[in-house]
Amino acid sequence: MKDRVFSKPIKKQFEFDEEVASVFDDMIARSVPFYKEVLDLVSTLVVKNSKEGSIVYDLGCSTGSTLIEIFSKSDKELNLIGLDNSSHMIERAKKKAKAYGAKIDFIKNDILDFNYKKADCFISNYTFQFIRPLKRDKLVKKIYDSLNDGGILIFSEKVISEDKILNKQLIDIYFDFKKKQGYSEFEIMQKREALENVLVPYSVKENEEMIKNAGFKYFETVFRWANFATFFARK
Repeated sequence: MKDRVFSKPIKKQFEFDEEVASVFDDMIARSVPFYKEVLDLVSTLVVKNSKEGSIVYDLGCSTGSTLIEIFSKSDKELNLIGLDNSSHMIERAKKKAKAYGAKIDFIKNDILDFNYKKADCFISNYTFQFIRPLKRDKLVKKIYDSLNDGGILIFSEKVISEDKILNKQLIDIYFDFKKKQGYSEFEIMQKREALENVLVPYSVKENEEMIKNAGFKYFETVFRWANFATFFARK
């Protein structure tokens, strides 16, 4: 289904409800620059950094696209687990995985409270930005403690620039990108308003500090386009 969520006046802040879940795949493909390429990069890195029997968690898994991609690429038996606090997303993820014949466990749960087993990989694509900073730091530390030595965390985020002029320019570039994807100026402004104080992005430097403070020994930006970035961290 095509995303038309913000074509009408909004009455609430953004949330991953049934309406959003029903159009989410179209929404993210048209809202996140190079989404397919990022999904391909992330899934390939996970496969390269996992071994037979590895546990792989996807935090904020939405409709399960990343884990389904990992399943299709890997020739190893992996324990793929997707977590999301939206029952609507989990429902759709289960149906999609079944359609692809992918063996994945999807669980409705709060990623802040979940009791993780020792894992080799954690993924979190465009999820940390929806978690309040203090809780975000605690979650990253919890991920670090739940990783085996040498384990990895890959996460993608919207980012802000520390140079205010550049930051405004990148926002304008992103605005134009969304218009090219078929969104009207009204839809773009409506969504921006709905996300106000819901999505709280960090700068690249702040993301690195968060990762290093949790104990990770290595951090690198593996992809960036304007104000979107994908990061790789190793324990």
